[in-house]
Formats: sequence, structure tokens, C-alpha cells
Amino acid sequence: MTLDHFLNRAEALLARLEAYIPAPASEPDWSGAMAFRWRKHSGQSGRNGGYLQTVAHVSRINLSDLHNVAQQKEQIEQNTRQFVQGKPANNVLLTGARGTGKSSLIKACLSQYAQEGLRLIEVDKDDLVDLPDIVDVVAGRSERFIIFCDDLSFEEGERSYKALKVALDGSISAQSDNVLVYATSNRRHLMPERLSDNAGYTHLADGDLHPGETVEERISLSERFGLWLSFYPFKQDDYLDIVAHWLGHFGCDAAQVASARAEALRWALQRGSRSGRVAWQFAKDYAGKLAN
Repeated sequence: MTLDHFLNRAEALLARLEAYIPAPASEPDWSGAMAFRWRKHSGQSGRNGGYLQTVAHVSRINLSDLHNVAQQKEQIEQNTRQFVQGKPANNVLLTGARGTGKSSLIKACLSQYAQEGLRLIEVDKDDLVDLPDIVDVVAGRSERFIIFCDDLSFEEGERSYKALKVALDGSISAQSDNVLVYATSNRRHLMPERLSDNAGYTHLADGDLHPGETVEERISLSERFGLWLSFYPFKQDDYLDIVAHWLGHFGCDAAQVASARAEALRWALQRGSRSGRVAWQFAKDYAGKLAN
């Protein structure tokens, strides 16, 4: 065997072994960054692990832009203020109707408190197994970090479900005092609930001996969030109020806002929803056409 042939084989072997060696969690450039995303290493080696990627263009929305969610806004702002000030604060679960401002409230809290050291880390559901690594990266930093999980839901058997459950309140290590988890979901209990869950109480031949414990296991994750905020579909007047706000944001005057009411209602009817998201989409479309 020639030396070159030996070196080529050794290099190939090392490349294969590298795929099974976790890559260390790398630190981002902290200077001036408000928000980050947790990303997996995607090199040809297929190495495990991840890193924080700086978000260059952060979605800007103010708390004052969010209408008809006053109670939810007050609660999450108070909790976030306590967290930023180093006082006790809770992990937050925001659940309910789609398009009612759950994610926007979290982004608005970032805008409100970024100057006081608040930072946001967006984590995909499938990457929640990396939560211990993420916490290790930010532990000891002076900033306060919200781990943001959007549109969270789980199916049975998913690893990320148990990973989040342990991270919230179940690990032998204490949760870092500069990290909280804020999650949004359309499901209050984060996992599907089926009629068969109750059917299990009949104790079929191959059924669960303790079906009640199985159901408790499914809902126990949501109970580990200290603060629950529920969101409900908007009434017609609430929807029109949000439309008027965003039309004013885009420069429409009072007469233009008034004349847009009927078209705004038709727009909502076509989409089967009177949500804040639908109001925002209508306002962009309507104001854009007026500008032509």
C-alpha cells in the first residue's frame, strides 16, 4: 500500500467518524443582535449539534399595534418586565384562535424591552431536543433570553415533547435564571385529545390499565407553563377596529377607512375568519391599491 493510498483511506475514515461526533454549540456575534434562530450544522459531514444564527431583519411590531387583547397584553408585558428586571417570572403558553396576535405579542415584547437587554431565540419544534445546548450557550450572559416556540403541537412519541417537558420542570439541573420559554399553540394541551382516551376507561382486553394516568401524561406539559394566556375569535366590531388601525398605519385618512368597511367584511367572509392577521392582510391590499 502506497503512502498516498493509506492517507486517502485514513481521511475517508476520519470523515465518517466525524459524522458521529457532536459539534460544539458555537457562540454568535452578540454585538447589536436582538434575535437569533437555532440552526443545525448542515455540512457534508452531517455532524450533530447546532448554533445560534443572528436574525438580520427582526420583525418590528409594537404593543400599541395589538388591539382587543388588552388583558393578555397586560399579563405578558408584566411577566416580561419582571423577567428583564431580574425578578421571578414564568414560562408562558399562549393558546387559542389562529391569527389573534399570539406570536405578535411575543415579538412586541422584544421590541418593548430590547433596550433593557431582552433577546429572543426562535427554536423549531423538531430542535427542542437541543434546549440544554441552547441554555449552555447563553448561560452566564448578562442579557435575558426568551426561547420562542411558535405554533407548537405534538403527536404521540415525538422526542421533542419529552425534551421540552424536562427542560421546563423536570431536569436535575436548575433552569437558568436568564432563560424563559414562550410558546404559542392552537391546542391548549399541545397534544391531540381523542374520544378513545375516554373509551380506555372501559378496560378492554388490551387496554390501558390506568387510562387516567395516560391522559394526565398528555396534558402535563402545558401545566408546566406558569402563565397561560387564552385568545378567542374577534367579534365584527373588533375586527373592523383592527382594520382601521392598520389602514391608518398605512396612511389612509378617516374617509378612506370608513369606505373600506364593507370591503373589509367581504374580505373576512371569503377567508372564513375575522382575525387580526386577516385584518392586516386586508389593510395591506386595500392601502396598496389606493396608492396606485
